Amino acid sequence: MSLRFAALGLLAQHPGSGYDLLKRFEKSMANVWPATQSQLYGELNKLADAGLIEVADIGPRGRKEYRVTDAGRIELLRWIGDFHDDPPMRRPDVLRVFLLGELPPEDARRYAVEFAERAASELKRLEQLRDSINWVDSDAGFYGRAALEFGLRDVAMEEQWARWLVASIDERTRT
Repeated sequence: MSLRFAALGLLAQHPGSGYDLLKRFEKSMANVWPATQSQLYGELNKLADAGLIEVADIGPRGRKEYRVTDAGRIELLRWIGDFHDDPPMRRPDVLRVFLLGELPPEDARRYAVEFAERAASELKRLEQLRDSINWVDSDAGFYGRAALEFGLRDVAMEEQWARWLVASIDERTRT
């Protein structure tokens, strides 16, 4: 369901073709809700069928530019303001941590080290993304940066926690 609102939100910010949307999506929304080209194009068709977006213009080679309809804007605003419909958060990686006691300590430690390394790599990627964007003074830029800042802080915390876990496993196996 969130892909629907990611696409709707990007089109509300700026109309565009499926290709335009895909490029904007890859640079922004994909950091919080990844999707393939076929998923995104399929969602555009569903949004159009539901009357939430419409073709604003047809360009060369049949290139369709979409824009949000009044009904689409109403649905987007309703969704933004109501987080009660969100599914519960699921973290399979943390579930694995909960069950690490089933593994030999060296395998549990290896998992924690890989967790920390993955978080460190993601932190570096997000920092590069942050530094590569020309943050314009607009609502979309401000809130896009806020979402990225959440990602930066979240992954930094994950790396710090995983490094604590490695040290704690080391301490536990020494005693």
